[in-house]
Amino acid sequence: MVTGSPDRLAAQTATARAAAGYLRSWVEAQAAHRRVPGVQVAIRSGGELVLSAAIGVADAGSGTPLTTTHLFRIASHSKTFTATAVLQLVEAGRMRLDDPIALHVPELVGSPVAAVTVRELLGHQAGVVRDGEQADFWQLGTPFPDRAQVVAAVVRAGAVHQRNEHFKYSNLGYALVGLAIETVTGSSFADHCRTAILEPLGLVRTGAEYDPARAGEYAAGHTGLLLGEDTREVIEHVDTRALAPATGFFSTAEELSAYGAAHVLGDERLLTDDSKRLMQRLESVVTAYGAEVGRYGVGLQLMTVGERELVGHSGGYPGHITLTLVDPVGGLVVSVLTNAIDGPAHDLAVGLVKLVDVALDPRAEVPAPPAGAPPLSAFTGRFASLWGMEDVAELGGRLVLVRPLAPDPLPGTEELQVLDADTLRVAPQPGFGAPGERVPVIRDATGRVTSIRLAGVTGVPVEEFLRRRSAMTRTGWAQSPSASPAIPSA
Repeated sequence: MVTGSPDRLAAQTATARAAAGYLRSWVEAQAAHRRVPGVQVAIRSGGELVLSAAIGVADAGSGTPLTTTHLFRIASHSKTFTATAVLQLVEAGRMRLDDPIALHVPELVGSPVAAVTVRELLGHQAGVVRDGEQADFWQLGTPFPDRAQVVAAVVRAGAVHQRNEHFKYSNLGYALVGLAIETVTGSSFADHCRTAILEPLGLVRTGAEYDPARAGEYAAGHTGLLLGEDTREVIEHVDTRALAPATGFFSTAEELSAYGAAHVLGDERLLTDDSKRLMQRLESVVTAYGAEVGRYGVGLQLMTVGERELVGHSGGYPGHITLTLVDPVGGLVVSVLTNAIDGPAHDLAVGLVKLVDVALDPRAEVPAPPAGAPPLSAFTGRFASLWGMEDVAELGGRLVLVRPLAPDPLPGTEELQVLDADTLRVAPQPGFGAPGERVPVIRDATGRVTSIRLAGVTGVPVEEFLRRRSAMTRTGWAQSPSASPAIPSA
């Protein structure tokens, strides 16, 4: 069970820190297999940055390597900043969640949406149209709307449902909340967020809107790969104007993880725990056509991964897909930013949470290695066969077998027992693979593992597999004189 106890948090932080090398390796394998141009990832535990990595390229055209300081458009993460700003104003007595939006945006007086409340807008229960009747700004066909255009679109055709009739995700609704913040504070939305949220946390690579003066710092966005395509095109960055409260923010994975840590209970740099609980409380179970498709609070998405109840937000901007997950009780934050419109940010972030939990909590009872056995690190490596890849990873002081190319690492994760210097055993469990079976380990003269045999199938280091793969497509290759002697005989 994930709890916020000091001992549990200390164990989680130490475990995640020790596992960071493998976690990065897993992301590298995923990114390469899915042909993602670039991935930024950051993990914090108890406020400590235990992993920060940049993988791939910032621009597929130029080949510029991606760094941890490149800026990403984080899109709907912006909604969490907007909701945080509102709750700060509520705490200060300057705004109420039950205020009708027309109180702060007087152009809406007399319109069908005049009576919807700030809270209903933040929780997507106001019934307001998502982006308007014309929204090709999402594919750069037109500029994003300014204040007058947002108001006109909402007045003309903004009411899609009755208030609190259905969950109705609305970017225009958040634009209205941004206008309300400007009315209450007398500042621009961007300026207020900077002074109220970014500066208190020391965030210098985060902002509410595209900054042309920093154009060279942004990672390029890229088109998706459709129907087997193998090339991507770069998508131009644009200003989101009055939709900034819904989708305009930029940041890095490191800074987003720092911001996420401020939403952990007990950290009151931005909000009291009372306000954080209100944001994180379940407001909507989103069910479409009989199936649950998501959960939402007040400016935050809610998600369960294993035993963790997580909050956070995804982001989809032309050329960028992102996700940050926060365990407000357990103190774990994972942020993954990708620079492709089909980037697997969700799978990567959820997979990292699962791998941290695999490291933290054994999945099977495995006896300790016998006296005199080599250290666990002497068994680790990445091995390939015609059937894919397997990692023997050291996680949480145990050996774990992971299929690094699977979208979900958990179903394919198995505990390994050390029997002796040259033999592992898959923990006995029900399964379709090799539970309970021995895994022979072959080493060279230096002690490096040159092959393993899992379920009778030999796997070798990836570079060696690629060298011999063509020969392995023909029957009898293992008996060929050119076959590697590292392959054990039957």
